[in-house]
Amino acid sequence: MNSILTIFKKELARFFGDRRMVLSTILLPGLLIYVLYTFMGTAMTDMYGVEEDYQAKISVVNMPASVQGLLQGAGIGYEDITPEQEVQVQEEISNQQADLLMVFPEDFDQAVAAYDSSSGGTAPNVQVYYNSAGTNSQATYTMMVQLLDQYEAQMSNKFDLNSGDTVYDLATEQDTVGSIFSSLLPMLLMIFLFSGCMSVAPESISGEKERGTIATLLVTPMKRSHLAMGKIGALAIIALLSGLSSTLGTILSLPKLMGAASDSLDATVYSVTDYLMLGVVILSTVLVLVAMISLISAFAKTIKEAQTLVMPLMVVAMFVGITAMFGGGAQTDLYYYLIPLYNSVQCMVAIFSFEISTTNILVAVVSNLVYTGLGVFLLAKMFNSERIVFSK
Repeated sequence: MNSILTIFKKELARFFGDRRMVLSTILLPGLLIYVLYTFMGTAMTDMYGVEEDYQAKISVVNMPASVQGLLQGAGIGYEDITPEQEVQVQEEISNQQADLLMVFPEDFDQAVAAYDSSSGGTAPNVQVYYNSAGTNSQATYTMMVQLLDQYEAQMSNKFDLNSGDTVYDLATEQDTVGSIFSSLLPMLLMIFLFSGCMSVAPESISGEKERGTIATLLVTPMKRSHLAMGKIGALAIIALLSGLSSTLGTILSLPKLMGAASDSLDATVYSVTDYLMLGVVILSTVLVLVAMISLISAFAKTIKEAQTLVMPLMVVAMFVGITAMFGGGAQTDLYYYLIPLYNSVQCMVAIFSFEISTTNILVAVVSNLVYTGLGVFLLAKMFNSERIVFSK
């Protein structure tokens, strides 16, 4: 244990002794993600949203009395124009100087009242011109179409659907948060955790080989397995801090990024037990990732080569994370939780969607620890190989 702790302390001291490395690996990722996602959310809201006090510029030809009352009831202003002005208004809409043009047939109300859908004749047609490239025009068009659809439904209303003030959506706050978090966060967590591991593991393993300091460690009277355990343990702690920083930045900025859904995204719906179980899953995942990247880095001659060799594994980790978005919830069969990385994603999905199975999570964590132990064993064997350790 003394030799393991010595290596463990050495790796931590080397990392935390370099302020620039601490800043770039732990502090900056979370801060940059928070700033970036918040900026993206604000930009998308401004791009696709309309100001609350915005007054749409709407022109109407042959406004019928029925629709006039509908617009007045909704507080929507408009301008009556003649048919001769249609072309001019259309040009203004094309140039985003106006928002909407509605052209009603003459005697629209009488035509609607006289129309019989069973006759097979042509129904009165309302022409609505707008510019889909303009945010205000598109929003005005959507609003107007909804009003006209409601008016059309009232004309032939045979039954009501969900009338009154009763709340018919039975989804709880947990359901809403769980649906969004379980589809997004597992993928983001896998990316962040892998990035944290990739930022420290190649430098510790391949960097020691590149600098020649690995030979000094190997001539000391310690077991190679102790050296491997000390390095993997320390690297896991550093990578975990980096991943947690990125995760915290994501969770804090996610409501802003989601825009309209921000009011319903409240991470406090998860209990302390949920966060503890998530922490255990994340820690076991980091151990597996560090072990995998360390094994790959031990083959590399330089840090740059190690980072290149690790890239295919990163693609695999990202692909596994993406499966959370299309899986329809966590897997229930136990054997899925024996698959490295995929088991962690399924555990995260189960936790975020409030479908926790203690047995499945326990199997996933234990299997991750077994895979980490196997990685320590293989890394120790590689440290025993002079051909691998001293390859140039």
